[in-house]
Amino acid sequence: MPSLLSTTSPWESGVFSLVLYAVVVLAVIGVLLFTTWWLGEKKPTPEKLRPYECGIIPTGSAQLPYPVPFYLVAIFFLIFDVEAAFIFAWAVALRELGWTGWLQVSLFILILLWGLFYIWKKGGLDWRTKAPRPSTGSKPG
Repeated sequence: MPSLLSTTSPWESGVFSLVLYAVVVLAVIGVLLFTTWWLGEKKPTPEKLRPYECGIIPTGSAQLPYPVPFYLVAIFFLIFDVEAAFIFAWAVALRELGWTGWLQVSLFILILLWGLFYIWKKGGLDWRTKAPRPSTGSKPG
């Protein structure tokens, strides 16, 4: 097992190969991008300058007001989806981890459930729009 204080040079450890590979990849990407820009046809027409909207000619503003709960549910989905990937990785290594791994993933799942109930309690999963509350003040008259 190599020690952290070994005197191997970057040539022997493979770091040089990785850096050289990254430089070559970036150079190839740069050459390809420049070549396509240089050789590409440049005839701007109104049709080419129009934003692509799946074949539909765009009309009006492109900014639609999405409700905030839409984004919250999307973020919650991503968070819980990544956590599901962690649980899947644990399930693959179940035999090697033993009871210690089982206890750790159980604690992990309990924290997830606590977070889910917290979000639920705060109304993060509620899609209904809130109706305006009637005013409690007296009407002028």
